[in-house]
Amino acid sequence: MNWTDLKNRADNRATLATLFSQNDTRAQDYSVRHGDMLLDFSKTHIGADDRALLLAMAANAGVEARRADMFSGVKINETEDRAVLHTALRNMGDDDIEVDGEGVMAGVRETRGRMAEFATAVRSGVIKGQGGQITDVVNIGIGGSDLGPAMAVLALAPYCDGPRVHFVSNVDGADIADTLHGLDPATTLVIVASKTFTTIETMTNARTAQAWMGEVVKDTGAQFAALSTAEEKTAEFGIAPSSVFGFEDWVGGRYSLWGPIGLSIMIAVGADDFDAFLRGAYDMDCHFRDAPLDENLPIWLALTGVWNNQGCGHSTRAVLPYDQRLTRLPAYFQQLEMESNGKSVAMDGSSLEVNSGPVVWGEPGTNGQHAFYQLIHQGTRVIPCEFMVAKSGHEEDLAHQHELLVANCLAQSEALMVGRSLEEATGIMAKRGLTGAELDRQARHRVFPGDRPSTTLVYPKLTPFVLGQIIALYEHRVFVEGVMLGINSYDQWGVELGKELANALTPVLRGEASEEGKDSSTRMLLDYLRS
Repeated sequence: MNWTDLKNRADNRATLATLFSQNDTRAQDYSVRHGDMLLDFSKTHIGADDRALLLAMAANAGVEARRADMFSGVKINETEDRAVLHTALRNMGDDDIEVDGEGVMAGVRETRGRMAEFATAVRSGVIKGQGGQITDVVNIGIGGSDLGPAMAVLALAPYCDGPRVHFVSNVDGADIADTLHGLDPATTLVIVASKTFTTIETMTNARTAQAWMGEVVKDTGAQFAALSTAEEKTAEFGIAPSSVFGFEDWVGGRYSLWGPIGLSIMIAVGADDFDAFLRGAYDMDCHFRDAPLDENLPIWLALTGVWNNQGCGHSTRAVLPYDQRLTRLPAYFQQLEMESNGKSVAMDGSSLEVNSGPVVWGEPGTNGQHAFYQLIHQGTRVIPCEFMVAKSGHEEDLAHQHELLVANCLAQSEALMVGRSLEEATGIMAKRGLTGAELDRQARHRVFPGDRPSTTLVYPKLTPFVLGQIIALYEHRVFVEGVMLGINSYDQWGVELGKELANALTPVLRGEASEEGKDSSTRMLLDYLRS
């Protein structure tokens, strides 16, 4: 990878105003479409030579070969010796995929069928609680077992016609206490999502929920389901095998909502809409796999990220959906990107030549405009923005509000690009009657630097199919960036050390173990918390 060339080109980049003035068709030339989805990256500083360099870097990094390996079941997660096959969970084709010489699709389809039967039975009242039809579902998980389903259920609110679905993740007792408050144990189903059934936060909350339910319900196991491969442990918990849904080790947690981890989504929206969700992701898979690099949405979303981060040195990325129901999407993408590509060594163990993944954050518009956009527009650091907006909303009787929403989205990307000069600001303030030093002072506060990059993703409407497309688009973006960096995007050793130390500190907090060997700061904090 020639990162030096990329850095040199980025350091000598033309302004956005120059790029647009030199090319009357820049918007069309620097955007890609797939179906009804449009990605506009013309408001980035990528010029014609930069574009060619980025495409060459992707090709030289072996993105196409690595992509073929992923889809075919090659163990590209080399540090854990695992395949990476979340794409198999939404595969709607007739082809099989082999891992260690065995086809996986028969098992995927069988599990998907069992999920559909279970979800339909819960929604229709065939599966009941002690008090009758299930009215509420509590999904207990953490990380990928929580963020994905919680994000998707909120995003698909117009399609949620099943039981109310709630999510608990934090080991902080406030999370589960607030969630269970007001629910009826006799009509509540609890889903425990933990592959090993040992995740300490999840199992602590699961036992709390079991005790809460046990105060009313005689057979709590009948109102629990498990998303786990640990059949002995789920049986010990009292959960019947018919309510246990396992998944393979080639499905990473942050990529798992397409399979059993998505059971809460399926219960909320129904099997047909969940199927549409999978089909949207499969559609993006096919596009990513088959489209040429220069016409490929995930490729260009990744290349803009590489240009902004590793090229221009912008260390953060704001994800800004102008869609209230995508409130949790920035947090979901935060985990997807930062847990996947937050690495400092390449696949061979050598140190990276460049910085790895950016800090990803964001909130929906227009709320963010009244919170942190001030920093984005006038702060000293440049923050590339990724805007997302639908052509139409679900609330047809409120179409005028959607027009205002879209106008705000487009205005923000335009403002970031064009800014406002001191001369323009001076003219505005002069019309208000200011003169002299005060005119200059007030005008300077109203200058916008402009020339700040953004992309805009436009989709027709937030349906299950489109949500599937969007999530898969960003999954593949992370894959491409990881391949170009030469890292393993599918392990997460960075979460291990904190867990180990927390397990060791718990008995110290209880006074059951010595604090010997701890640093002075940790000892002071322990003493204060125990006093």
